[in-house]
Amino acid sequence: MLRRITLFRRLTPAARGRVAEVAHVRSYERGDLIFSEGEPGDVFIAIVTGRVKVFKSTPAGKEIILEIFAAGDPLGAVAVYESAPFPASALALEPTQCLRIEQGSFFRLLEQDPSLARGLLSGLTIRLAELTRRLAELTGARVEARFARLFLKLCDQIGKPERGGMYVAMPLSRQELADLTGTTIETAIRIMSRWQKEDVLHTEKDGFVVIDRNALSETAAS
Repeated sequence: MLRRITLFRRLTPAARGRVAEVAHVRSYERGDLIFSEGEPGDVFIAIVTGRVKVFKSTPAGKEIILEIFAAGDPLGAVAVYESAPFPASALALEPTQCLRIEQGSFFRLLEQDPSLARGLLSGLTIRLAELTRRLAELTGARVEARFARLFLKLCDQIGKPERGGMYVAMPLSRQELADLTGTTIETAIRIMSRWQKEDVLHTEKDGFVVIDRNALSETAAS
């Protein structure tokens, strides 16, 4: 299980044994909160299986999705490292298992094994680069291009050649798609309806099927 998590993948068997001694696994159902914005960041969490959305709520009650995380990704690592409250909330998008390590035990592991600290730094650097890229897209690209890039990314991450195209097993609502691309639900409905009619991308109960990846690639580049 620890080898599935990027942070622990390069540890020696002995080091992974030390992690296993202080870690425990918790299961969540779809819709369960893993942590809420403002809660103390006193436990390190990493996803073993499943997918999790991390989001913030505005004073007006609008939900802004910051990212969708999958197996191997850490959650709220900066808050734990800084002993700060979680800056956003995390919710399971599907049945999910998370590995949890209390903050004190996590710090002792970092002190004992420098490779663990390097793994944490590497993971945070990758996430920072991803966030920077997303912010650039949200402020500079056309809405349709942002939608196309989102689905191309999902195809690369979790797509499988099924159902006459590339099947993405992630059921996202129109509101969630709008939040991920920084637009309104009305725009999300309009784009998805047109792509459905044009056989570019079909919406199904349990996810999406990308029929015409070339069309998405052309839109993403525009």
